[in-house]
Amino acid sequence: MNMAEPFVSRPPAVLRGCDRRDVSTARLVSWRAGGLADRVYQPADLADLMVFMRSLQEDEPVLFAGLGSNLLVRDGGFRGTLVLTHGALSGFGPDSRADAPAGSVQWVAAAGVPCPKIARQTALHGCEGAEFLAGIPGTLGGALAMNAGCYGSQTWERVVRVTLLTRDGRLVERRPGEFEVGYRHVALRGPGRLGEDEWFVEATLRLPLGDGERARGRIREFLARRIATQPLQQPNAGSVFRNPPGGHAARLIEECGLKGLQIGGARVSERHANFIVNAGGASAADIEAVIERVHACVLERTGVDLVREVRVIGERVHG
Repeated sequence: MNMAEPFVSRPPAVLRGCDRRDVSTARLVSWRAGGLADRVYQPADLADLMVFMRSLQEDEPVLFAGLGSNLLVRDGGFRGTLVLTHGALSGFGPDSRADAPAGSVQWVAAAGVPCPKIARQTALHGCEGAEFLAGIPGTLGGALAMNAGCYGSQTWERVVRVTLLTRDGRLVERRPGEFEVGYRHVALRGPGRLGEDEWFVEATLRLPLGDGERARGRIREFLARRIATQPLQQPNAGSVFRNPPGGHAARLIEECGLKGLQIGGARVSERHANFIVNAGGASAADIEAVIERVHACVLERTGVDLVREVRVIGERVHG
């Protein structure tokens, strides 16, 4: 900037979304526990979100969240902005671009679309391959960020392209080859950090045409398995730890006698040892204490260093 020129301030951004301050995250995450977020923004749509991102300070901590199914905010709260994608980034339908191979259909889904909806709708249209998404309780954005999977399949096996939003409000289209993708791990190759410089807002998924009734039958089977094996009646965040190579976190936790371990209102589920439930009135500190106790016990007794799958953010309450 030429210092001889008068400073011209940027006009304030015109936002159309819902902008709130000091919001309890206990209402926003599936554990039903957590501290206050300094700011929560629910955009009206993608265009509004682009304007919002341009309005932020460069060093403002930002976290995108969908249904809060893989997140815990410590009781001291989150000093930053939480962006809610569910209900805002909700577009979903067949891809209009004609680059799908014969015998397949490409679907474009926004980051706020719940994974089970993708499973159901694609099966209704005669596609197979997305049935596993019925077992993932979050949105597509979260599934992309961690390569979520279950029942032998993973999200990125179906990805053709993704669209990301940058911190300065631009859209960038990327292909799978631009990412390092592994088990519950996704990172950009080269410069740029997911969740700090770029965020997923849309993906194109490729699915083979097949037997829709067979796909719907698999979805029913997967949901029945979830009901039979997971504590769905109590607030939880799904699997807490990644499965170690060649093993199962739940089996290790159970072998260590940790089912039913309780601290405050948080407890290791008796139904599924890799689930920690809010048994009533749990604080975020209770839940994190159970996570840490399980990790320490399994490491001490088996030598396996379990890696946490859920994301824990924010500040602890001291004193």
